Amino acid sequence: MIRKTLCLSISLFITFFTIAQTPKKIVIAVNGDGIYSILRKNGLDPTKYFDQFIKLNKKSLTKNNGLFIGKKYVLPAIKTDKSIAIKSSVLKDSISSKAIKNNKITEATVEQIYDPIFGKNHNPIVIKNKKLKGAIYYLISGHGGPDPGAMTTYNSKSISEDEYAYDVSLRLARLLISNGAKVYLIIQDKNDGIRDDKILEVDYDEYCYPDNTIPLSQNLRLRQRTKAVNKLFLKHKGAYQRLIVTHVDSRNKGKNIDVFFYHDNKSKSGKRLAENIYNSFKEKYNEHQPNRKYLGSVSPRGLYVIKSTLPAMVYIEIGNIKNKKDQKRILNYQNREALAQWIHNGLLVDFEEN
Repeated sequence: MIRKTLCLSISLFITFFTIAQTPKKIVIAVNGDGIYSILRKNGLDPTKYFDQFIKLNKKSLTKNNGLFIGKKYVLPAIKTDKSIAIKSSVLKDSISSKAIKNNKITEATVEQIYDPIFGKNHNPIVIKNKKLKGAIYYLISGHGGPDPGAMTTYNSKSISEDEYAYDVSLRLARLLISNGAKVYLIIQDKNDGIRDDKILEVDYDEYCYPDNTIPLSQNLRLRQRTKAVNKLFLKHKGAYQRLIVTHVDSRNKGKNIDVFFYHDNKSKSGKRLAENIYNSFKEKYNEHQPNRKYLGSVSPRGLYVIKSTLPAMVYIEIGNIKNKKDQKRILNYQNREALAQWIHNGLLVDFEEN
């Protein structure tokens, strides 16, 4: 993927700025709690306070940063800033923000990435932190080009597997980049971008990295994307590298499935990767649907892409496109964003454990 830095200029005039800090609070973990859920329940943004929570409670966590039921945990102190912005203006070509520090106005640079592959409504990408600095991810969304994958109809309109798998991959790529990772989208579409629509129009113009037409033959398609990943893997040999493949299942209409994960049975890193993402999903299901058992699974499988690619990898089935319940999960863009976020959460844990 070609990544370009976009710079915008943002000038802010601030009349008053102070920082206050609340005292630390002790909470007790209950069944279904994870770091993300316990932070949210107590009004804390997990993306801001996750690392601080781990530092405060490292001795009271499992090796995978899980919580023990009934154990006490210290919540990070909330930092609040009181500021009044009187005027703001946006200009082109450079990015800077003015803030008051030691009674002086200083310039602070904000890094942003612009890539048209994400679409105009989801650009630029603000680099929030460097949690994934040094990590390299390859994202393959299933099918594409002349093969749309599983197809069905919704409200008399055709929908296909490849469009929804691709949208989730784009959203995941954006999250990874915002945390400092390098991302290669192996399957791309130059004019789709991230779409917040329910019906994603079926097209056949996807291509394989770097700019190759996807062949009609299934064997040639699989070899093409495998070759693209392996070539890049050897280029970055020695770095932390992971492959995430996303598909939408197409079982019979009556089969409602939870998200499940495949890995190579010979790869310990691949199994750990799959389990970390699985644990992220299990935690979220416990949080959002506490009365429903999560039926997702992690298992080895001998699919061509799993056996033939060099990086540790996970193959994810995100739902059954032919099932009405699963369609609600897949067609709602907020659910697609949640799927990407939950995968991303598991990837963060996997990188931290490396």
